[in-house]
Amino acid sequence: MKISLSERKLKDGRISLSIEYYRGSEITAEGKRRHLRNFENLDIYLFSVPKNNVEKKKNKENLELAENVLAIRKAEFIQGRYELKDKVKSKRLFLKFFEELTEEKQKQDSSNNYGNWFSTLQHLKKVVSKNMTFDEIDENFIKKVRKYFENDALTKSDLPLSQNSKYSYFNKFKAALRNAFDEGYLTVNYAAKIKSFEQAESQREYLTFEELQSLAKAECKYPVLKKAFLFSCLSGLRWSDINTLTWSEVRDEGEFSKVNFRQEKTDGVEYLYISAQAREILGERQDPQDRVFRGLKYGMTYNTEIIRWCNRAAVPKHITFHSARHTNAVLLLENGADIYTVSKRLGHRELRTTQIYAKIVDSKMKEAAEIIPELYIEM
Repeated sequence: MKISLSERKLKDGRISLSIEYYRGSEITAEGKRRHLRNFENLDIYLFSVPKNNVEKKKNKENLELAENVLAIRKAEFIQGRYELKDKVKSKRLFLKFFEELTEEKQKQDSSNNYGNWFSTLQHLKKVVSKNMTFDEIDENFIKKVRKYFENDALTKSDLPLSQNSKYSYFNKFKAALRNAFDEGYLTVNYAAKIKSFEQAESQREYLTFEELQSLAKAECKYPVLKKAFLFSCLSGLRWSDINTLTWSEVRDEGEFSKVNFRQEKTDGVEYLYISAQAREILGERQDPQDRVFRGLKYGMTYNTEIIRWCNRAAVPKHITFHSARHTNAVLLLENGADIYTVSKRLGHRELRTTQIYAKIVDSKMKEAAEIIPELYIEM
């Protein structure tokens, strides 16, 4: 932004002084360039043709006063009142910035999270110019991206995105904008200015105790995957937390064991007691810095093996690693744990997140009501 004094000649012959804030230019819908200016009237005037020393003196005083106001406005600008932009950062390519954020998620090795960031990036490449810089971002651009996800975005099978995909992808886009604002690439937090999509209640696939028992008996090609999955079923830990779990975080305290870890998704510190069987799955203690599930990694190979493992166990469900966490929640509720305890164990910040599992248990209770065969009753 350029801030300067502006003069305007009045009909009575005086000159009116104001502060001009020049914010650059933009291309209109008609293809014409429009300059963006704002003016602050100072209510300070000069004689256009001073007739005597008094008027000359008055002109000098008023001009000095106007220049002092100008200096104050420039200082306010530097302090950020008028959204000072970093010229270097504002010329940064938006898609390149988003790619780097996506690469960071991959390094964190958080399966679902990285996958969603990567998918969002592929969609953004279809709607965002590869040469678009941060200083070109405005509310119209944000609305354009939202409209794309709402109406035009398709899956690899050329089907419209599900409601939850819209919700997830657009939130990743907003997270990037928020990050850009925090780091000074944007002077406006556009993420706070536009509404996200509503999240649809998704079906949470889980295993019954009998199905889990079948999996426990069935062969899995990768022993570390089997151990990690069963441990998740018994503890409720997410993939990301299991993957990074080290022996220093596993505490054996007499007959009880627990894991003390920092939850990757919420960054909160958790203290989770685990059952004796869950501790047994972990095996013998190793060096404190060693990963508990050494060799575990996220990828298509392991995801495919979970499906094949389920087939060997005759479990006709589309099970993913995250289904283990759902399984833990349902089994706890079915076996008498109260919803507050389950919520705390799963590390949920809001009870309503856990209540989704309570709905599943309610539906199982309804199914159980119909298990008893009909009686032939004579009254």
